[in-house]
Amino acid sequence: MRPLEGITVVTLEHAIAAPFCTRQLADLGARVIKIERPGVGDFARAYDERVRGMSSHFVWTNRSKESLTLDLKHPEAKPVLDRLLERADVLVQNLAPGAAARLGLSFAALQPRFPRLIVCDISGYGAEGPYRDKKAYDLLIQSESGFLSVTGTAEQPAKAGCSIADISAGMYAYSAILAALYERERTGKGKAIEISMFETMVEWMGFPLYYAFDGAPPPPRTGAFHASIFPYGPFRAGDGRTVMLGIQNEREWVKFCELVLGRPELASDSRFSSNSKRSAARAELTAIIENVFAGLSAEEVVDRLEAAQIANAQMNTMHDVWRHPQLEARRRWVEIDSPVGTLPALLPPTARTPQEVRMDPVPALGEHTEALLGELGFDAPAIARLREHEVI
Repeated sequence: MRPLEGITVVTLEHAIAAPFCTRQLADLGARVIKIERPGVGDFARAYDERVRGMSSHFVWTNRSKESLTLDLKHPEAKPVLDRLLERADVLVQNLAPGAAARLGLSFAALQPRFPRLIVCDISGYGAEGPYRDKKAYDLLIQSESGFLSVTGTAEQPAKAGCSIADISAGMYAYSAILAALYERERTGKGKAIEISMFETMVEWMGFPLYYAFDGAPPPPRTGAFHASIFPYGPFRAGDGRTVMLGIQNEREWVKFCELVLGRPELASDSRFSSNSKRSAARAELTAIIENVFAGLSAEEVVDRLEAAQIANAQMNTMHDVWRHPQLEARRRWVEIDSPVGTLPALLPPTARTPQEVRMDPVPALGEHTEALLGELGFDAPAIARLREHEVI
């Protein structure tokens, strides 16, 4: 058995944070019933058409789920939702601020009727405070949390290339739900969980926050270089490719000078004899390093770094990652079904084999509506009436 088999999750979700959370639950075997707006569904379905006409975001975060279309604002939707919640262990929602409460779906409203139900609310800023009603998207949270202030170059801030604020919120929600399920085994009671995107990102900003403690200057924006360790970052090789490397201590610096640069005298050069001095002399030292690397290919640079046991990586493109030899050697790619045919998908990081996790299809909009309603006790005429009234 997979760890969460027998657990049912009902989710009122869109975009990334909540869908990413519930996909992790589905990976572990939970049954995830995704409620979507009739006709349009989760708006992330329309973000792009990069996966044979499907959205890259949607394919990433929604495999192994069942899609039920239901207009939550329609009065005839309430009996459907009530029957679902009678069977549910977890309710997850990341609707607009206050929307779930207006629909009667707050923990306080549901707990008397469903005392074992765990309710997880994911929002931008939380249920209280002056920002509680403020709209929150990934880039905006990256900015508000201070992430942009330390990311990018001295001239220009840069956002993370993936939805880092959504991912942080989704993963904290996921771990909190797992903990609540464990707690319920002991108490028999459900629990309210509240996850704020802003607070999860501020938690991840712990290093730069403490670095700027008590009014000290914050870490500068240094592009892909480390703000306080050098050399640690990208260096160009002679073939135009970029190699990332990181020197962590003085022993490694000596080996780097001797075995990689072929300049052993630099190890005792007073300009570079400590990390703080190397960091202060970045421009001068970068010119020396790249002058040596100019006569080498990226592969030759990596070979030297490996021989010296210096940490390194190549700056891969997305196409490089698709065919990365490490993923291939560890058999991380499997196939899943979707409305547009078979697609590749990565095994979850915790899984060693495909049998350990659910890797079921990405659902079409409303694909499971009639089957779910039948399971809930609605007969064919009742389902037809719900469809006629545009409830589903």
